[in-house]
Amino acid sequence: MVSRALMASWAVLDVLLLAAGVVALALSIVWRAPNVLMNMVLSNADLTAGTILGVSLVVTFVISVTAIVQRNHVIFPLEILNWALLIDSIGIVVIGTFVWFYTLRQRANFYDLWKVASREDKLFLQDMFKCCGYFNGTDLPEIGGAFCTSVEAIAALPVDEAETSFCVSHITGFADSTLNNIFTTVYGYMAIVICLFLATLCVIKKRQEAERFKRIDAKRGGKGFV
Repeated sequence: MVSRALMASWAVLDVLLLAAGVVALALSIVWRAPNVLMNMVLSNADLTAGTILGVSLVVTFVISVTAIVQRNHVIFPLEILNWALLIDSIGIVVIGTFVWFYTLRQRANFYDLWKVASREDKLFLQDMFKCCGYFNGTDLPEIGGAFCTSVEAIAALPVDEAETSFCVSHITGFADSTLNNIFTTVYGYMAIVICLFLATLCVIKKRQEAERFKRIDAKRGGKGFV
């Protein structure tokens, strides 16, 4: 018979799996709201991947509930659950690694996005961070708005090592914090998936043992071993 401690651990991990799926799904939806900076950091493809991962984890939770309520001799649904968890783990590794890899060349990657950004978006970011241009004041600045009002105003900006007068440090600073939190959280989901996978293997093993002893007991006329 499966112990209460094992089932309690399994249940906690299953709830954590559901929570992970809900969080991934909710953030993927919330972050689609119009936001110049966030929309620059996370593309529609990124948010779609997050949505798919969230749905996958929630579906796996539904499979788990269906599997765990079966009688002891019915272990096939639990085996399906573990296959679903393996698929989830592949998705987690792919998405987490993609986000991590993107952080390795942030300055260059966001420079490409700055080049194609609209005039309105550039002005918004320049006013928001009080910066002009990307790497320097002559690097694709937009004249206008409340801060970069003229060429003379841009030329008068102080130059420091932190590049606070220019937008690169502000954009990549926000992106670095956001993306690091994202891929760390996504990789954290892997711990839940692996632990639930192992707990499910234990449940399968205990149920198989219980059924084996039940059959042995039946052959002995239901007298048991003592």
